[in-house]
Amino acid sequence: MDLSVSLEDIQHVENFLGQGDVESALPALLEMRDAIEGYAERVCRATDHIQYFTFSDSFELLAYRRVEKDPRTIQQAPIPFDRVYSDLAFVYIQQQEYALARDALKQAVRWNPMNCAYRLDLAELYRVLGDAREWAALNYSVLARTADAKLFGRACAGLGLFFLDKDEKMLASGFARRAAAYAPGERQTLSLMQRLMAEASEEANASEEEAARALEEQGFEADPNAEIAICLLMCATDAAQEGDRNEATRYTLRARDLVGEDAAKALIQLIRETDAELAAEHSGDNAPASEGEVVDAVMAASAQAGLAAAENEDGGSDAES
Repeated sequence: MDLSVSLEDIQHVENFLGQGDVESALPALLEMRDAIEGYAERVCRATDHIQYFTFSDSFELLAYRRVEKDPRTIQQAPIPFDRVYSDLAFVYIQQQEYALARDALKQAVRWNPMNCAYRLDLAELYRVLGDAREWAALNYSVLARTADAKLFGRACAGLGLFFLDKDEKMLASGFARRAAAYAPGERQTLSLMQRLMAEASEEANASEEEAARALEEQGFEADPNAEIAICLLMCATDAAQEGDRNEATRYTLRARDLVGEDAAKALIQLIRETDAELAAEHSGDNAPASEGEVVDAVMAASAQAGLAAAENEDGGSDAES
């Protein structure tokens, strides 16, 4: 079955949205959504052995495998279905149709579960619609998945606001510290810090050790996922080997912003050493070491070196259904 929607069609509608022409974009988006759903029902059905996504690059695929532990074969859908649903959600938000926007963004997350901007936007819609539990759950889901330091900070700010609403003031303070480190200028961070000072000044002035201990005692991981940084740096290494220096630099900078410059440098060295060791082990094989083997080995080595929970001491840069 042929798909009647092309990438150019999506880009054409996004041009309307960029110009603020929501009225012209909506009919086209609805038509594309219907075509995508019909196509997906026939061609992109998930089974116990295969699943379809619209990841934007090789990093998202690698990171998905590491975070979700999905054993199925992953196939890429022919065009970015997630963008159609995200664009549709944007239109509905402009029209204040928040329930429709939520449903559209749930589909965007389904097609690209590693896009954490979708997750955070969906979390905000759940908050607007009064579902605080789902708001918190989606924010927390970002912590293990995001490769963007600013999105990590935004998720921490959302969690801080959630716990402040629940009168869990020390937890709110703990997440506020992480939000301020990674996303200091974001609206959510500023709102959290202002409320914390007004409603919980004692906790707001607690030491870093006290705030961190409060998170640890409740089992919260409030540092970026080292596996995500390793995946970024592996993709940077691959891009460099292929001669794409711009892509290699982009991946490296994202990893640095996520875990800090020193940790990123140490992880790069571990990846090189691990690649060499595994290449030697597989020298008699026809197949090289898999990406999963490399990540596992680097994670083990980084844990021994004390890097698995690397903290961004330099400060940051900026649910599936």
